[in-house]
Amino acid sequence: MTGQWIDNQKNLMLFSGRAHPELGEAVAKELGIELTPMTARDFANGEIFVRYEESVRGSDAFVLQAHPAPLNKWLVEQLIMIDALKRGSAKRITAILPFFPYARQDKKHRGREPISARLVADLLKTAGADRIVSVDLHTDQIQGFFDGPVDHMHAMPILADYIKENYSLDNLCVVSPDAGRVKVSEKWANTLGDAPMAFIHKTRSVDVANQVVANRVVGEVSGKTCLLIDDMIDTGGTIAGAVNVLRQAGATDVIIATTHGVFSDPARERLSKCGAREVITTDTLPQSTEGWDNLTVLPIAPLLAKTIHEIFENGSVTTLFEGQA
Repeated sequence: MTGQWIDNQKNLMLFSGRAHPELGEAVAKELGIELTPMTARDFANGEIFVRYEESVRGSDAFVLQAHPAPLNKWLVEQLIMIDALKRGSAKRITAILPFFPYARQDKKHRGREPISARLVADLLKTAGADRIVSVDLHTDQIQGFFDGPVDHMHAMPILADYIKENYSLDNLCVVSPDAGRVKVSEKWANTLGDAPMAFIHKTRSVDVANQVVANRVVGEVSGKTCLLIDDMIDTGGTIAGAVNVLRQAGATDVIIATTHGVFSDPARERLSKCGAREVITTDTLPQSTEGWDNLTVLPIAPLLAKTIHEIFENGSVTTLFEGQA
């Protein structure tokens, strides 16, 4: 991909927050453009200041921000960046959130709970975003929280291509970590040559986050290489437990694939020692393979760059994942 993609570069401006500068640089390189320079700093009390070093008037602005810990800081920074663009008379503002903050809080489980994913969408709209781009939302319904276009991109082709290139599909079984992700598993199974499927039946504690009370495998995994998939992995307790259950059920090998490697402590220790042959993720969040020999990180920048190009040229974003939606 080269800069020849962009017919009128003066109108397309790409901005990257401080959370994951490597991703911003990678997307800019894919597009053949430069990131728009900006000044960003923290005041002593934690307030964030942002100022762009070039005029943004009339631009088609794309604001990219990853959301690793501390997530709240980087969310506020992106909101401030969007506000600065709106007040600078940008023509259109697209917020790119590869990992959507608070995506797991998309509905009320019990009384007196928030729907925080909806709140984040409202904040983006209030700040001035006209459009949102995200990758593998935790649930599809989040698209309806934003009053404007939402481009829901999919990383499965990137992950699946890696699996096809590095593993035999003859004895592969696609495993969902819970019954709620079976629909996603079906897409994976179809992509990987109608592979058989299984899922982990689990009971979660409603009072303790990331705690699984019980597990069992539904489906035949004995003697198979199991591909355990999920959209995100946080502390890794659920996935590490699932690997153990699959091993006990007779699986000969387990591969883990996830779009968003949150990997909060003690995920690195758990997943590097859980018995999985390989953990595969993308760089929607900053990653480091140091001290983690079985972690593979695949680039998300090409997908984001293609999405930006289609939006800028008023093309069809759907063509980028035809058959995957």
